[in-house]
Amino acid sequence: MESIKLNDNASIPIIGLGTWQLTREDCYKAVRIALDFGYRHIDTADKYANHEYIAKAIKNSGIKREEIFITTKVWRGELSYDHVIYAAERFLDELEVDYIDLLLAHFPNPTFPIKDTLRAMDKLKDKGVIHAYGVSNYQIRDLKAALETGYELSVNQVEFHPSFYQKELKEFCEKNNVSVIAYSPNGQGKDLSIPIIKKLARKYSKTESQIILNWITSKGIIAIPRSKNPDHIRSNYDCLNFRMEKDDHKLIDRIGGSKRLLNPSYAEFD
Repeated sequence: MESIKLNDNASIPIIGLGTWQLTREDCYKAVRIALDFGYRHIDTADKYANHEYIAKAIKNSGIKREEIFITTKVWRGELSYDHVIYAAERFLDELEVDYIDLLLAHFPNPTFPIKDTLRAMDKLKDKGVIHAYGVSNYQIRDLKAALETGYELSVNQVEFHPSFYQKELKEFCEKNNVSVIAYSPNGQGKDLSIPIIKKLARKYSKTESQIILNWITSKGIIAIPRSKNPDHIRSNYDCLNFRMEKDDHKLIDRIGGSKRLLNPSYAEFD
């Protein structure tokens, strides 16, 4: 599996399993299936309330801890320096691990200075509690404020799919050495029915999801599709074993025409 280097201590697999809205046994089974198929990147968050089921799945998989990349997130209401430190230590217990590969701030919150949030994460990195840190759902204006602190910012995890192609944000991240992780890469299933996606799926004899994930990862973007369906989990993992023609990539680039799917009032998106 192709990986992207975040820093000297962390390289992130370009395909991972998202676990948003996967709870209890559904989460456990999905993570076990994914690990058995070859996934080595699991994405979660404190807000998802599924750490313990991920821990159980990893433990029962028999796979060595160092072979698995775990991302989790601190909720926007706990981004003070002390809360971040406390949350990370709690996450270690819940996930039953000695370190977290990637810790993200889960949505910006102007109540807490981003400098304090990143200072706490940097402290955790120095202590070996985490290996890399970043943010989630940050727009360019939010990223500028974060980058001005001078602290390392490895990742921005955002909604990204053919009908919500955040090209300007992607280019800004690239210029500032911030890797992008795409959540809802299939547009929560809506993008699978886009005519050009279906046409390309027929052309390459692939699933619609494989076409989309191939398009995303070809841009150097990490994708974390979520599924509890064993067939979908497996086919998503196999999205890298073919190449699309450049003109076909451009066709997907031009789809556009949709609003973001995740837009809670507290996010204050443009």
